[in-house]
Amino acid sequence: MASDKVMNVGDDDFEQSVLKSELPVLVDFWAAWCGPCKAIAPIVEKLADDYDGKLSVAKVDVDQAQAVAQQFGVRNIPTLLVFKGGEVVGKQVGACNRRRLEGLVAPHL
Repeated sequence: MASDKVMNVGDDDFEQSVLKSELPVLVDFWAAWCGPCKAIAPIVEKLADDYDGKLSVAKVDVDQAQAVAQQFGVRNIPTLLVFKGGEVVGKQVGACNRRRLEGLVAPHL
């Protein structure tokens, strides 16, 4: 069950949606063919619901938004980056559990 709190962001709207966001943003770089990306998706969606109003959550399909993926050096997926004030302040490469993701975003809320 997909959360309506998760934004799908691409090359054209990444700057406005993520870099200029008033809230910290957790960005999930993923692809439809990636098994670990599918495994972590429900955790990312639950965080979007649980932290609504404190944290924005965005997904970037690396097959569709290659420029953004390249700009931030995404070479493996899933890669999760936390942005605050337009800067990367946290990074997780590979699938992980909810506790690890909460630990990644909590210092920036």
